[in-house]
Amino acid sequence: MIECIRTYRIEHELDEPFGFSQWNYKTRHGLLVEIVDDSGTIGWGECYGPAAVTQSAISTFYADKLIGMDPLRNEAAWQHCWRSSLDFARKGIMMGAISGLDMAMLDLKGKLLHVSASELMGGRLRDTVSCYATGMYFRDQPEPQLLDTILNEASEYLSQGFKALKIKVGKNLDFDKRQIHELRKLAPKAQLMADSNHAYDLPEAIEIGRALEENAFAWFEEPLSPQHPDQFRKLANKIDVPIATGECEQTRWGFKDLLDHGGVHIAQPDLAYCGGPTEALKIRAIASSFGVRAVPHVWGTMLNLAAATHFLASSYVEPGRLTPNELLLEVDRTPNPMRDDMYINPLDVIDGKIQVPTRPGLGVEPDLDMLRKYCVQDTETLTPKTPLSIGTTSSWPSKSRVSKI
Repeated sequence: MIECIRTYRIEHELDEPFGFSQWNYKTRHGLLVEIVDDSGTIGWGECYGPAAVTQSAISTFYADKLIGMDPLRNEAAWQHCWRSSLDFARKGIMMGAISGLDMAMLDLKGKLLHVSASELMGGRLRDTVSCYATGMYFRDQPEPQLLDTILNEASEYLSQGFKALKIKVGKNLDFDKRQIHELRKLAPKAQLMADSNHAYDLPEAIEIGRALEENAFAWFEEPLSPQHPDQFRKLANKIDVPIATGECEQTRWGFKDLLDHGGVHIAQPDLAYCGGPTEALKIRAIASSFGVRAVPHVWGTMLNLAAATHFLASSYVEPGRLTPNELLLEVDRTPNPMRDDMYINPLDVIDGKIQVPTRPGLGVEPDLDMLRKYCVQDTETLTPKTPLSIGTTSSWPSKSRVSKI
């Protein structure tokens, strides 16, 4: 029985801000979820989205509905949360909250059954997953200097063994085309992708798409606004570069609607936002019915990275052949101590690959002392005589609380 649900809102001020087509980052934000059952076993999850608002959605709405439920019945828990907010939250922040809870339920279930998350997702098909480095964000530099910074960063990733890289585009058309060309010159044999974070209108996306085509890029990510899904088909008719999108989309129904419009070749659910791992498996099935690959978007800390690793370890390659293309895992390489320093057993990228964890559940655990260091607010929902402190067994008499650490 689930006895306690806690959330931890974490923050870290960046030493150097960085940006992409929409805005600049000065502070990293995140939200971790902890679910504890009556045996004391703990499951961890992570939410993608505005952390403070998502934290409120869990602590004031969903957590109380899960207290007392069987932690092995993760499908029932998902449906219970879904139905409880169906009238007003079929998409958006509250679905992001469900995602983190569902990830924690998966981690908890794996630990209770002594199996890894990939076995719960259908069975591990591979022991390692190939990765691509996400980075090359914009900085407040003159464009010639910025281009040198981006190329130097890309060279560093190549020296680390990455054979695939994803750059940011969407600054302006001239810079974007110059960057695309120079990166291909730098890495003639690497697999390259470009992500505009929906920066372009359709004519601009066609222009950039043709530059990507000329330089043999593997995919064009979020070329257009998610508000205009019909434009993806129009773009696909004009360029010969696969189109990837979906990090802003949620649930199997949302992805079916997206894919119904056509033009999308790679679906990118984020397991910390799309509805969680439970829903991601359904999204994978929907994508398969369209002949589309499901390759997760990954942002945040080690929990979301581990969930995506297990997802890809259990994924078939569409449509399949004797020597199929690899499914690539997104690995953010921008500085983030909440990802790199906050876990006891982090996932390591060695020569461009990650070993799939075999420990029960997700296979990664936060370092509780480091979690306290970055936590700015925590909440707790519990039954009487349930543990209060992080990782301890002290009691707390009331049902819910919110505090700032």
